[in-house]
Amino acid sequence: MSEAHGQHHPYHLVDPSPWPLIGAFSGGVLATGMVLFMHEITPWLLPVGILLVLTTMFGWWSQVVHEARVGLHTPIVRIGLRYGMLLFIASEVMFFVAFFWAYFDASLFPDEVKQFLRTQITGGVWPPTSIHTFDPFALPFLNTLILLLSGCTVTWAHHALREGDRRGMIQGLGLTIILGLMFTSFQAFEYSHAAFSFRENIYSSTFFMATGFHGFHVIVGTIFLTVCFFRALRGDFTPERHVGFEAAAWYWHFVDVVWLFLFTCVYWYGAGVPAVE
Repeated sequence: MSEAHGQHHPYHLVDPSPWPLIGAFSGGVLATGMVLFMHEITPWLLPVGILLVLTTMFGWWSQVVHEARVGLHTPIVRIGLRYGMLLFIASEVMFFVAFFWAYFDASLFPDEVKQFLRTQITGGVWPPTSIHTFDPFALPFLNTLILLLSGCTVTWAHHALREGDRRGMIQGLGLTIILGLMFTSFQAFEYSHAAFSFRENIYSSTFFMATGFHGFHVIVGTIFLTVCFFRALRGDFTPERHVGFEAAAWYWHFVDVVWLFLFTCVYWYGAGVPAVE
């Protein structure tokens, strides 16, 4: 009888879970809180939404990690998870395409922007005449080297895992996390010394939106890798079963590539008069 009612397919049919419903509610609270905060109605709903979303992430992903540990992620399920991660990264690519579109629309046609808005918002040049930009080969270049090095260390960790070198994997992961924290710290320092504000003009808005959301992705990727670090210490990953780590590594490489475009297009191509300290 047990054989008749056993699982006869390689797919994982998930058990009923409250997390999709809780996640939808949490996302709604977060979105409403952001709207109320940006319209200066009340700031109190936003942190509640953030807390609910973080709780959902922790609970739901803990459940996924448990499923992996008990062997529910069969080879065909792991293929589905890889496709899901690739599609997620593709959606993130389009997310940044929107920011680059806004940036280049204003930078390539500053006269049209000036005429459309009927203001001296760009002065007909790019960057706008009122903007004192960052020196691209100062702190931004250092951050570029940091992220490129972190791409090397996470690749080292991945290859060490595939070769069964657990110590090398942990070392590579640890270095990548440290480099990610360094990048975030330097970017926060850079923001604190910016000679322009978010609402100043089209340049400042696109600059902070593009680099700020990239910084957010770096923070998310660092958390992602930190979780993988502790899972590696616990022995969750093997050379044959490490989809969670692969997803984190792919995400980190995506963050690296986006930053190269940001450095080239926003910091270097968009360099104007450097800010005077």
